[in-house]
Formats: sequence, structure tokens, C-alpha cells
Amino acid sequence: MAKLDIITFPTQSLKKESKPVEKVTSQITDFVKDMFETMYAAQGIGLAACQVGENLNILVTDVPEEDPIDSEKFTPKPICLINPKIVKHEGTIFYEEGCLSCPELIVEVERAKDIVVEALDEEGRPVTHTLTDLSAVCVQHEMDHLKGRLLTDYISRLKRDMYQKQRIRARKSENDTGDV
Repeated sequence: MAKLDIITFPTQSLKKESKPVEKVTSQITDFVKDMFETMYAAQGIGLAACQVGENLNILVTDVPEEDPIDSEKFTPKPICLINPKIVKHEGTIFYEEGCLSCPELIVEVERAKDIVVEALDEEGRPVTHTLTDLSAVCVQHEMDHLKGRLLTDYISRLKRDMYQKQRIRARKSENDTGDV
């Protein structure tokens, strides 16, 4: 497994719509493992393939569940979704979201509170997940990435322009100009 580089705003490739995965191969399975490793190393709870330079409809999440007996313990719940599609959504939740590709940006976003999503897993098997609250928010956030949508699309043009200037300055100081 290999930790991948996370692409950050305002890199233009983040705005491209991802392509469906035609066939789940061993390369895709290995890539998913690398995505999980990268997400965990960055201390994130979700990651889309486009955030690590692959324009494919793949996302991974891990929103740990609280142990019903001991609220101090959490059980990991890793999920891989290939070619995900939300087939049902209900309710509304407002959540302050962050993003590994938009460092230091927190945006309140309105999402569906409950979703049912169908996809393929990392082995190419069909799966259906019923998700609620933060798990549902996380999958919807990552699915936005697959459509070329970022947290910056949820803020005003003025705030987006200010944030973009901040990120460009930060990247110049890191000698990382990417494809701005």
C-alpha cells in the first residue's frame, strides 16, 4: 500500500466530473487500499479518487460508530463505494463540513439526513448502504467531489475569491503551484 498525495484547492482537476469505473480490477482494489491508507494518514473520514489524482467514481469513508455500551469506544466502519448512486433520501441536516482538499475551510452545508446508496464495493460486488447523520453527510460530500463540486461552491463569490488568494499564497510558500 502507498500513501497518495492529496490535491488541494484551487487545482482545476478537482472541478472535473469523474468517470464511471467500467470494471473492478486488482488495480482498482489496490488503489482503494491506498485511498484508505491516505485518508487515515490525513485523519479524514472520507476521500474521493479525484482528490488523489484519479478521475474515477470511487470514494471511501470511515465514520466510526459509537459503542452502544461504552460511549468512549468507537467501532470503525470503512465503506468503499464504486459508481455510487443515491436511490433514496429523506430529511434535512445542516452540518459544518471540512475537506482534505480545502484546508482550513469550514462551511455549513444542507444535506439529506438519511440516504440509501447503491454501488459496487472494492471487490466489484453490488452493495446497498442505509446511512444517517454524519455517515450520510460524508458520502454526500464525497459524491460532490465525483461531480466536480467542492465546499467552495457553497460559499459566496467574495469568500471563495478570498479563500483562493489565501490558498495560492500558501501553495507558493510551499513551492506547490500545481495546475492552478
